[in-house]
Amino acid sequence: MVVNLTSGTPAQARARAAWAAERGIDLLAGAIMSPSPSIGTPAALVLYSGSQSLYEKWADTLATLGGTARYLGEDPGRAAAFDIALLDMFWQSVSGIVHGLALARAEGITGAELAPYGQAMTSLLPGMVAGFAAQLDKGEFPGTTSTIASAEASLDHITETTEGHGIDARALHVGLDLVRRAIDAGHGADGLARLADVLSSTGS
Repeated sequence: MVVNLTSGTPAQARARAAWAAERGIDLLAGAIMSPSPSIGTPAALVLYSGSQSLYEKWADTLATLGGTARYLGEDPGRAAAFDIALLDMFWQSVSGIVHGLALARAEGITGAELAPYGQAMTSLLPGMVAGFAAQLDKGEFPGTTSTIASAEASLDHITETTEGHGIDARALHVGLDLVRRAIDAGHGADGLARLADVLSSTGS
């Protein structure tokens, strides 16, 4: 049995599974969701997808990687899909952190001065992940806390200040364009989770 824990796209994982099946190779797809030093420790988290019977047969062996193992389903691309979506959240969050620090520095604010407030603000994100996910699954986007229309003014101010300091504002323009598309589609009074719909081809 082969377990593929290398990173890749969901499509690549499915193609590998098809290739292996054609050659009679037992292949289980996986994704390591914790830092490399965590492997073999209780902090490890590994996601698996593919044949459930194969996963169950080798579960004790896989447990030697440590920590938590999660089986996600028969689709061999599912573990990679989780990996890609979670890394998308992570890297775009990192982009926001470094951009905010660069903007603060341009305004004469040190990293040490900004950090406590940045930590307080980003502490809102875990709750937003859970809340947005529930709204997206239900297809309901109440604007009781914050609306897409209100986000436009905020992004405008950030973009103007960023460009005034000669800092790269391309990512902000992407966000501003997304917000304006949502408003043009009549979603200005909706909550921010609606933007996930607007990003996709089904958004209207």
